[in-house]
Amino acid sequence: MRHSYGLNLLTLTLLFSLCVYESHCGSVGDPEAIAPDISSSVNPQPFLPLLAPSPLTPFTNDSIPTLSGLCTLNFTAASDMMSKTATDCWAFFAPVLANVVCCPQLEATLTTLIGHSSKYSRMLSLNITHAKHCLSDVEKILESQGANKTVQKICSIQPKNLTEASCPVTKVDAFESIVDSSKLLAACQKVDPVNECCQEVCQNAILDAARKLAEIGIAANLEGVHAVPEQSTRIDDCKNIVLRWLASNLDPSSANKVLRGLSNCKVNKVCPLVFPNMTRVVKECANMITSQAACCKAMDSYVSQLQEQSFITNLQALNCAASLGVKLQKANVSNNVYQLCHINLKDFSLQVGSQEYGCLLPSLPSDATFDKTSGVSFICDLNDNIAAPWPSSISEPPSSCNRTTKIPAVPKATSAQSGLYKNLMLPFLFSSLVVLKLLL
Repeated sequence: MRHSYGLNLLTLTLLFSLCVYESHCGSVGDPEAIAPDISSSVNPQPFLPLLAPSPLTPFTNDSIPTLSGLCTLNFTAASDMMSKTATDCWAFFAPVLANVVCCPQLEATLTTLIGHSSKYSRMLSLNITHAKHCLSDVEKILESQGANKTVQKICSIQPKNLTEASCPVTKVDAFESIVDSSKLLAACQKVDPVNECCQEVCQNAILDAARKLAEIGIAANLEGVHAVPEQSTRIDDCKNIVLRWLASNLDPSSANKVLRGLSNCKVNKVCPLVFPNMTRVVKECANMITSQAACCKAMDSYVSQLQEQSFITNLQALNCAASLGVKLQKANVSNNVYQLCHINLKDFSLQVGSQEYGCLLPSLPSDATFDKTSGVSFICDLNDNIAAPWPSSISEPPSSCNRTTKIPAVPKATSAQSGLYKNLMLPFLFSSLVVLKLLL
């Protein structure tokens, strides 16, 4: 039976809490999945948690931040990217969306700002003094638009990240005389967010260009074995120079898509979770399990600690399940405790309230969205009940490029938030008062 729901704004003061909503809306789009072999027990539907504005911090801040006046970056040219970054790094969401949404978007914005400034400065880096002023100004602008005040710390961004670091080439003219720029641009002008992570067309072009830059000034008779660590760092620093050059040759919107697509490949290759001590799990589950109940209780307790950390993508959940499985196997837990204790991939992500819904973010690049009426929202999936795969080999990591790998489908996208909503609570503590908007 379908009920009619009206929107009412209730102002409730809660300390250390966050309100989100489960959506059962009809979907209007179905983006491609990031891997060719998709397995899902149900047809995934989107989940859009909504955050109402804090009574202490309004959604819109009309105040103009006081900038240093010493940064020459053109913030106006990248105003859309700055707004997107502020929303992606929204005050309360930033810590739990840092790895997947906030920090990749912040890095893309900084890269584009420096890249586009090179059109008139002819430099692909800032000196350390200039970098300090610019990074401070960026943080002030983002904060004035609602971003977390500590986003610089959350994303581990420092002024030196805006410099050339150890890369020997910073001038645009020098760059273009060393690198086959037309080949680089052809490979990276458009990045397919699905195929790039496996085919690595653009990534290989960037690596090739970075290696050529890193070789400048290095004596031919250097002993390779001693130069390897330093050269590796140099190549990584030169990759940043290459990305800035790429951004300078694309409009801000296209640059953002390319940079987010590339960072997404990096994000999905690892597990961002920190694994706590496994002593209790090993004690109850190692070798021959004497009590399934005791083993599963220990596993549930352990996984609940992982669920307090952050939202992760479905591919990250796959990596986390494999990483934990390998650690358990090395500790003599030979039985498939995931199957025994009914552990799903979404159990590795931040949970939504007492209903224990794991919320997996899409594998493809995604952003939070802002609406003056609805607030800040982002899409994640509550309905992919994919069993966590127990690793078949201690040494073989999972790969989304392996056609035999089963991963969750990417959540479907919606263009509206109409439909039936159910109020849920995130068991995550925030030291701020928030307003709860309930759909009754």
